[in-house]
Parts: sequence; structure tokens; C-alpha cells
Amino acid sequence: MNASSFIFALLLLLPIASLAADEKPSLAQNFTHRVTGLFSTNRETALRAAMARLPEITLVGVDFDHAEAVFRYDPAVAFKGTKPADITKRFDELLRNATRSTLGIAPLITTPRDKLTRLEISAAGCDCQACCLAAYESIYKIDGVAQATVSFKESRITALIDPDKTGHTVLEEALKKRGVELPAKK
Repeated sequence: MNASSFIFALLLLLPIASLAADEKPSLAQNFTHRVTGLFSTNRETALRAAMARLPEITLVGVDFDHAEAVFRYDPAVAFKGTKPADITKRFDELLRNATRSTLGIAPLITTPRDKLTRLEISAAGCDCQACCLAAYESIYKIDGVAQATVSFKESRITALIDPDKTGHTVLEEALKKRGVELPAKK
């Protein structure tokens, strides 16, 4: 073996040797999570900014219509010491800390999408981001709400729900308790 062949072989083995000595290969995978706080399309910008503060986790894509996002991470690195069953909870804590609790992670909705119903509720007084967040927060945690949006420009709240678990009246009552003005029905 001549010197150049030896050096070439050594260069080929060097990454393997340093990997074996110092690091484990990345086991990063794509994971889909439900994202809370995506009540309007401009909230995607806030999500992207928050993810920049969580370097072990990469935002791959956002499905706004279903309030879900795909993230890429190695669970052993991003959530070191966390049991697999607790990763969603730990991810939620990290994202809430990065966004002053305006965005979070929740378990995926198990109801098939074709079984969900879209509801629209007219609302008055939702004229700023804080008002929209308050309206959103009053309904998104209700069992059976898969996704909710609030548009202060259109004075409308939209929810994708499982009709076997909740309905229009339940959402309206929750909004009223939070102080959201609902126009009188004609």
C-alpha cells in the first residue's frame, strides 16, 4: 500500500472512528403533533420563531387546517431522560416556555377526519390578537374540539369538532363565560 492509498483509507475511516468514540448516530425522525395556539394563519410565524429557540427540534411543516405540525428530532437528544410516554407533555412544556404559553403541544385527535364537523360562530369584540387568543382558549380544550380558528377581521370563530363529543351550544356557552360577545340569533 502506497502512502496516498494509506491516507485515503485513513480519511475514509476517520469519520467512523470519531463517531464511535464521541457520538451516537442521529436517530432523528419526523413526528406529527397537534399544535395548540394556531388560531390564525399568522401564528405560524410565532411557531417558527419559537422553534428557533429549540435547536434540538426542527419544524418540518405546518398543517394549519388540522392544527398539526411535523417536527424532526431525536427523542433521546431533544427530550433527554424523558420516558417515551411523556414526550408530548415535555414538548408542550418546552414550547410553552418559548412562547409565554401562547403555543403548545397536545395529543393528536383520534377521531377520523371524515367524522369531524365544521362549526362557525359569529362573534363581536374579537378585534385584537389578545381577544382572539382569549376566544380560542375558551374552546380549544373542550373535549371533541379538534381545531379552532378566530378571525377578528371576519368576526368569526370556526371549530372542527367531533359531534359525538360536543356541539354548537357547548362552544357558545364557553365563549360567553370568557366574555366573548355573540350576536343575538335572528
